[in-house]
Order: sequence, then C-alpha cells, then structure tokens
Amino acid sequence: MQVYAHISDTHIGGSDQSVERTRLVMRHLLSFPGQLDAILVTGDIADHALVGEYETARDLLRSPIPLIICPGNHDRVPEFEKIIGPANQVLRLDGATIALADSSIPGRDDGRLSDETIAWLDEVLSERPEVPAFVGMHHPAVPLGVPYVDEIRLQEPERLAALLDRHPQVVAVFVGHAHTAVATTFAGRPLIVAPGVISTLVTPTESGATVVVDYDLPPAFALHLFDADAGTLVTHFRPVTP
Repeated sequence: MQVYAHISDTHIGGSDQSVERTRLVMRHLLSFPGQLDAILVTGDIADHALVGEYETARDLLRSPIPLIICPGNHDRVPEFEKIIGPANQVLRLDGATIALADSSIPGRDDGRLSDETIAWLDEVLSERPEVPAFVGMHHPAVPLGVPYVDEIRLQEPERLAALLDRHPQVVAVFVGHAHTAVATTFAGRPLIVAPGVISTLVTPTESGATVVVDYDLPPAFALHLFDADAGTLVTHFRPVTP
C-alpha cells in the first residue's frame, strides 16, 4: 500500500488567510502517525505569481516527506521555476511513478499541455512501463458541472487521452483548479480533483448562483490509498480545522 496526500490551490497572497490555511494543512499532514509516502500539490501555488509569494510558499511547503508540485493558471512559470523548481516534476518511488505536468498557458485561465510537455510525459512514462504511474496537472480534462470552471478546463483533452492510451500503467489522473473535491473518470481512469486550500467553490445546485466562492469553509485535502497488488485506488477527502 502507498499513501499520497494531495493538496491544491494554496493561492498564497490571495487572501489574508492563505498563509495560515496552508500552514494548517501542512502541519496536519506532517503530524500523521501513520504512513505517508508523498505529498502532491497541483497548482495555483501563488495568487499573483510574485517572487515573494513563491518564497513564502516554498517555506510553507517544506517537508521531510517527498513533495512534488506543478504550476496552475495563477502561476507564472519563470517565477515558479526560480523559487519552486521545474514546472514539470517527477517523483520515482519504489512501486510508483508520479509525474506532475505544467498545463498553464501564459496570460490565460484555461489550460493546455504543450507539445514539449506531452513529450516529457511520454518519456517519463516510458522509463518504467512495468511500474504503476500517476499523472497530474492543474486543469481538469473533463467538465465538472460547475460552469465557471468548465469554461477554463484543459483544452484538447484528446491529446492527454492519447498519451494515456500509450501507457496503460497509468492508474489515475490527479488535478486541482476547481476548489472542490470531485471524483470522476477520464480516458477510462479515475480523475480526482483535490479540494482547495484557500477556498471552496460551491456548485450552482447548492448556491443557485453561477460562481460562489466560500472562504469560510475549512481547507481540505485528498488522501489517496493505492494498493498495487489489488490494483485499487481509494480516495478520502478530509477538511482540516484548527
């Protein structure tokens, strides 16, 4: 069994509470008495892509547990890479490969995997075809039933689907962007959206409005339990309160 914590959308600098909410989640994860093999952070690390925001995020996200990060639409790759690290990152664990890819488009809120990123993912996944793998990015590849988010999801998802078809060892896709916990499917695999750290996006069914962002609901994370022997992935969603 391997266990991964999955957080997203810290938006450091986006509210007065962004730093404390991120600190609260990380403190909670690092206090686990049980097994935690990796922490995944799927984008929108900073709110305004300022170097100072990334420096704060870097300090907040320090971890003795292997941690892997990709940018989101609020991030800018030059500043991200200067402070955080490469926009495309891979974590090779015993028994699993986790690759987080940059799906951001400069100056836009929707996403796309560039030719270079697709080629990078293809190369990473070809290195250990016998080892289960997980692919992640910021933007969901499918509509989630939230119009505002669906308008700015991943463009040309068929390119990602074709990549996954070439690599059957990919178990699931992990994303962020929506600020709400979602479990759905894409290309015959689970697609799991981590809830937001800075805020929660409420669906039109719940709110009666197109866009409602709730900053009072607690930050939350996804906890993925992967059993390679059984071939199962189970995800729990947890809020974090002081």
